[in-house]
Amino acid sequence: QVQLVESGGGLVQAGGSLRLSCAASGRAFSYSAMGWFRQAPGKEREFVAAITWRGVSTYYSDSVKGRFTISGDNAKNTVFLQMNSLKPEDTAVYYCAGSKITYGRARYYSESDFDSWGQGTQVTVSS
Repeated sequence: QVQLVESGGGLVQAGGSLRLSCAASGRAFSYSAMGWFRQAPGKEREFVAAITWRGVSTYYSDSVKGRFTISGDNAKNTVFLQMNSLKPEDTAVYYCAGSKITYGRARYYSESDFDSWGQGTQVTVSS
């Protein structure tokens, strides 16, 4: 059984940076894509960013575009989320996810395409 484990969350002041990491453990296989989602208190989980390994395509939500960068290592099933210029509205539990479905571009993935999820890591941005 594959497990995704996130790390790197914490408390940061507005304007600061954090780098989240997600690593897969267990049975070895490669996801076709990995992504980051977040859920703020009282809100539904929302898409943040995704990366596909074939062609190395990335896609971001409008709310984080230009501030966050997703990257990773396909061979290690590891994905990172570099978060810069953080805002209080970025406060949420951040989840990484893996998908075995293959699309040509990261923008084609929806939440339902991701079938492996981590336990989440809390990111809190103070004003």
